[in-house]
Amino acid sequence: MKPLAVDMLRAHLLIASLTAVGTEAIVCVALLVLPVSQQFFGSTAFRLLAVAVIVGGVVVTREFAQAAFQIAVKSRHMLPAERCELPVEIGPDCPRRWLVILHLRLTGQPFVLAGH
Repeated sequence: MKPLAVDMLRAHLLIASLTAVGTEAIVCVALLVLPVSQQFFGSTAFRLLAVAVIVGGVVVTREFAQAAFQIAVKSRHMLPAERCELPVEIGPDCPRRWLVILHLRLTGQPFVLAGH
């Protein structure tokens, strides 16, 4: 696999993992408050719900990252590449820099971090 494809896959798996951890934390708190049987957590409905929440978390995170990318382009905190082979340059003063980097990793675009 190409390094950019590996980075893209890693970014998606990171988001999915963080979404799963957040969901698990919410379920643990819900167990303390709501009377739910343990059989529910082994059911197909719960597993499908868990997969839907994880996929939804990835989609929502991608949308936020894309919005941050578009804002960075409009506010000129980032210089887009003229050709696809050239990396995108991200300015050090970009307020949503981590989301812009996440978007670039999710889409497999090369980038460089500009220094001061």
